[in-house]
Amino acid sequence: MPMPITPATLDRFLTPSHQALWADVDAFAQEEVLPLVERMESAPSRVDRKLARLMANRRWFGVTVPAAFGGMQAGHVAKTILIHRLARVSGAAAAILQASLIPVAALLHFGTSDQRTALLPSVADGSMLMSIAVTEPDQGGHIGGMKASAEWDGKAWVLSGTKAHVGNSHIADLHVVVARTAPHGTRTSQALTAFLVRTDQRGVHVHRHISKLGLHGFGFGLISFDRVRIPPENVLGEEGQGFAVAQSSSVLYGRPNLAAVSLGLHESAVALTAQYVSARPRSKGTLADLGVVRDRLGQMSAREIMARILTYHAVDMLDRGLPCDMELITAKGIGHELASDTGTDAMELHAANALDDSYPLQRVWRDMQTTYAPAGTGEVQRIRLAEGLLQEHRRSAEQTDDTGRIAWSVLLADRIRPARLDPRAAV
Repeated sequence: MPMPITPATLDRFLTPSHQALWADVDAFAQEEVLPLVERMESAPSRVDRKLARLMANRRWFGVTVPAAFGGMQAGHVAKTILIHRLARVSGAAAAILQASLIPVAALLHFGTSDQRTALLPSVADGSMLMSIAVTEPDQGGHIGGMKASAEWDGKAWVLSGTKAHVGNSHIADLHVVVARTAPHGTRTSQALTAFLVRTDQRGVHVHRHISKLGLHGFGFGLISFDRVRIPPENVLGEEGQGFAVAQSSSVLYGRPNLAAVSLGLHESAVALTAQYVSARPRSKGTLADLGVVRDRLGQMSAREIMARILTYHAVDMLDRGLPCDMELITAKGIGHELASDTGTDAMELHAANALDDSYPLQRVWRDMQTTYAPAGTGEVQRIRLAEGLLQEHRRSAEQTDDTGRIAWSVLLADRIRPARLDPRAAV
């Protein structure tokens, strides 16, 4: 009887089509991605463009785009499989894919019929890559302190400001840019607006890419906007709805995407460490024969299983149309913590060899560090979880029907969960 290619832990979340997609991605990662890893690591200041083309050829940037626009319409579990399995081989490859899927969410959820008709077919076939630009150099995750602004001059919006840590900054053709459009003092939920801005527009400047600690080959850099004129038809959503565009895209796509990246890196660290201690001589056996080493490996294995369940449980709920904001936040926040702890164990079990860049674990550990801050740090995730808990407690204690802050997975349910097709479609 052949061994299943997917963990039994995930059987309740995966259809046969999901399992086939899993195998397809694994084969792609080994045949197409792995040969590029050494090149990307040897030139950390260089942005890789080949990986994006290879994934575009498979139409993976359209994994959640409806079939009516040429997309795979495969759902969030399928999206997670793509990112997770790529991350096992290359965190950078997974980052390239996941970063362009977040702005696709903004377009799907808030785009007009004309915008979706004009843009989604190019997203689906990979001929147009997108980015989302929210974070600023001095503000970080404090979206309320945003300085980039856009003013209406009677004919167009005029956008000025700088955005930092923009995923796929150097290869994206179209950016979702969130800027302030109301005076300071206006509530953040009403003060911001999202715009669709082309890279080739006058006044758009993508700064030289500077190498980061990890994810070599993936560009996440700085973009400046100097009086960029934006016609009213390129407003995404309504004026004053920019916070909703940014926040919903982060919760529904950003957090589960990063959970999938963390999971792939986590599994890679476990596999590399098991291989290393099993081959490393010690006395008459190997390191793996030592009880203290097995204790560490057991902890690593348990964390890996927990992270896998958290990640796939959350996106399965999203595919089924269930309220799941808290599960998505947990998957991202706790998923990173679990991976980080395993990364520390892996580095320590490799001892001094972990400092040698000829060992792949060092790359995996560096890539792990990059999943902490995007879409909110661990502290931000825990604050959001606490807010959800306290809100539920108040409803229960007061026995009221007050829903307070409604989950994005509920508000946008009609656009999150289209009828799914075969996840292997258009692969």
